Amino acid sequence: MQPLAALAPGAWRDVGGVFTDIDDTLTTEGAITPDALAALQALRDGGVRVIAVTGRPVGWSEPFALSWPMDAIVAENGAVALIGPHGPTGAADAINSQNSLQRPPHQREQLSKLYQYDAETRQRHFAHLKHVAARILREVPGAQLAQDSPGRETDIAIDHSEFTHLSEAQIAQVVALMRAEGLHATVSSIHINGWLGDHNKWQGACWIARTLLGVNDLHAQQQRWVFIGDSTNDQTMFEHFTNSVGVANIARFADRLRHLPHYVTPSERGAGFAEMARALLAQRAGA
Repeated sequence: MQPLAALAPGAWRDVGGVFTDIDDTLTTEGAITPDALAALQALRDGGVRVIAVTGRPVGWSEPFALSWPMDAIVAENGAVALIGPHGPTGAADAINSQNSLQRPPHQREQLSKLYQYDAETRQRHFAHLKHVAARILREVPGAQLAQDSPGRETDIAIDHSEFTHLSEAQIAQVVALMRAEGLHATVSSIHINGWLGDHNKWQGACWIARTLLGVNDLHAQQQRWVFIGDSTNDQTMFEHFTNSVGVANIARFADRLRHLPHYVTPSERGAGFAEMARALLAQRAGA
């Protein structure tokens, strides 16, 4: 990882979009800080697309999709997307073409929800996820569901650092149980997430870029985007994006990452996000 200050002049001049994690990347101590919120607005004012890709549940994400100045939030590690009033012009038509619009087009100014899987598949997955969650709570001492679990539709989350502390051995046990039951499992800065299906943060980013922005091959255009994150469940994004950034608190997970970000900000969490935004806007302005 290189310090963000090592970014070569002009390296991000053609970048037009940012994918970002939320917890401990945009937020600090569970809330977005004024500098991070101002950075989102500055990016929007500067013509930069911003899409959050998070392991948080869709229910938890709804108020932020409505209020934060960004194009969309892809929640539950890629399974479902929320497009609020700041989404791109014409997004309603793109979403409606997928036959998954949850609200009539005239309510587009409020909130639109788009799933990767049909209702029957989600129902089948949910039944198995409930079974796995019950097994984890039964077999791993101290394990508790994340407090945001009522808002989850396509995955399960076990708290390891938000309101409950699990040791590294307990975290590993939860991950092993999830995978033994056929789930994908990742560890964020606060939760252990498990889900069924072929999606992940990278695939979810490709899906929403194609659906919302008409970007049919995100891999081919990944140099026009920056990704910023903070933990092991971001490493598929670190792997695919040349312009990858970790906020300074990535140091907590650095020894567990197979794919490290190319750059690291001086500051942690929301302050680090704001530093990335300033660097990107300065590069676009030719400064």
